[in-house]
Amino acid sequence: MSACVLLVDDDPDLLKLVSLRLLASGHRVEAVASAEAALNVLAVRRVDVVVTDWRLPGMDGLALFEEARRRFPSLPVIMLTAFGTVPDAVEAVGRGVFGYLVKPFDGRDLLAKIQQALQASGGGASDTDTESELWSRGVITRSPVMAELLAQTRMVAATDASVLIRGESGSGKEVLARALHQCSPRSAAAFVAVNCGAIPENLLESELFGHEKGAFTGAALKHQGLVVEADGGTLFLDEIGDMPLALQVKLLRVLQDREVRPVGASRSRSVNLRVVSATHRDLEAMMREGLFREDLFYRLNVVSLPLPSLSERREDIPLLAQHFLTQVARRYGRPAPAISPDALEFLAASRWPGNVRQLANVIEQCCVLCAGPLVTLSQVQKSVSEEAVTIPSLAEARRQFEREYLERLLRLTGGNVADAARLAERNRTEFYRLLQRHDLVPALFQPGE
Repeated sequence: MSACVLLVDDDPDLLKLVSLRLLASGHRVEAVASAEAALNVLAVRRVDVVVTDWRLPGMDGLALFEEARRRFPSLPVIMLTAFGTVPDAVEAVGRGVFGYLVKPFDGRDLLAKIQQALQASGGGASDTDTESELWSRGVITRSPVMAELLAQTRMVAATDASVLIRGESGSGKEVLARALHQCSPRSAAAFVAVNCGAIPENLLESELFGHEKGAFTGAALKHQGLVVEADGGTLFLDEIGDMPLALQVKLLRVLQDREVRPVGASRSRSVNLRVVSATHRDLEAMMREGLFREDLFYRLNVVSLPLPSLSERREDIPLLAQHFLTQVARRYGRPAPAISPDALEFLAASRWPGNVRQLANVIEQCCVLCAGPLVTLSQVQKSVSEEAVTIPSLAEARRQFEREYLERLLRLTGGNVADAARLAERNRTEFYRLLQRHDLVPALFQPGE
């Protein structure tokens, strides 16, 4: 198994010699001369195993182990020790150090110890599993919580069970859904994503289920719909909580019968697909309020995958920041700047209500405005404060506009729903549903209220 090894020793000759031996054996090496430098590496890169000398200038190897274990509980640490500190090394093994080697040691013994550490921790990559692990390459993480989630995702992907991904806006629900598709037997077929909150209600039905030519005004051509497009693959329904009740009934029929009937069609056609849905809403509360069908909920929620917010996986923030920085620099054709340690510390401590999406926007702004080789703390602080007032996503902007539009109609008509629906060119049932979606009470807009 090959791995990324973090090698820590203040002896430059030993550092060079061991690095060459590890590189010749197919490992990748990050070689540093102090524990403080090792922690800087851990802040920005994912490593599979740490090999550290016991005696180091400043923070010693045991203190490095304690800090590494606090941040990354599953990261194995191998200690290099002089003969006189063997009793201390034995005690350290009892505290969680994976193992130790006494200097001078045989290089083959070190390689064998690294292999044992990788097998015990599940780290590294063998020739046989490198290709199979490509399914999760879009998920940038070193978080134990995310590692467990990915393990569950891989297990679920082997089946055809419907999956509901729960998580805050911007936390990466579509990224996880794509990873699930990539490691499933359906990976060779299409992955079709649709945001149920971003498509106007009157268009969502034909977008999803298709329509025949002439089925309604403006239907000049036949459209097969996204459900048919996903036949054989995966249909990802983002923001499923925004789907209107009338379409929930039709989606339920597709899930039950594995058939879809386009608008205006006289016959249904069979489909074979897997449905993965996602939401940031409380669907159980929506069911109690009559806004989401209970039977559909249980069809979609066969397996639930809870995606943690960015604040629950802070150890991933430096990794994600470096990933986005490299992406943006490549896109703009410029060298990627480094992020100063104090700027990284600030990023890791920030709240991130917009989650990974907000972090990506902040990093892009920093990269675009960075004139030198280093992104400084002041640049990051300025970008984070400006990001807090940037424009919302399309779905959020649409919801905001829709609510303000409905409020304006109700004020204009004095809370008369019939008049407001007429001005909006919608029937009263549909208009009531819109009001319910935004928790608007017409009586409050009547004169004197």
